[in-house]
Amino acid sequence: MEMDFALFIKLIHILSATLLFGTGLGTAFHGLFGYIRGDLTTKMVVGRNVVLADWLFTTPAAIIQFITGVWLAYDSGYPLFEGWVLWAIILYFFVGACWLPVVWLQIEIAKMAKQAALEGAPLPPRCDLYAKIWFFLGWPAFLSMMGIFYLMVVKPDL
Repeated sequence: MEMDFALFIKLIHILSATLLFGTGLGTAFHGLFGYIRGDLTTKMVVGRNVVLADWLFTTPAAIIQFITGVWLAYDSGYPLFEGWVLWAIILYFFVGACWLPVVWLQIEIAKMAKQAALEGAPLPPRCDLYAKIWFFLGWPAFLSMMGIFYLMVVKPDL
């Protein structure tokens, strides 16, 4: 059985969407419960792992997702700046606008946890603030990803 190039790109697009969404949910769960329920060492390890997962999985998946999505829309004859494709792209960039500060916050939280562990000191109060902002930025990104999935599957006339 032979797979044509467009079908291969579609498969890569679906796999990258799965990786992007799944890693986002997994790191959010791991990060949230590690931060809420963990001791300082746990917070340090979880913070480091969440950042690492974003660099190893989320970042490449996000890049692949965008490239394959644009290619598939173009190859299928959908205009990139009209209708559901435009809204999917807008939501995608909105997700990115939420994710970029989240990455920075994750890095800062991990640094603060590491520093506090090395010094035997408690986490600074701004760590709790960063964790709350991190958590709340995840919600619009998550809901927007659900919207993108809807648009990709239903392809409504907009």
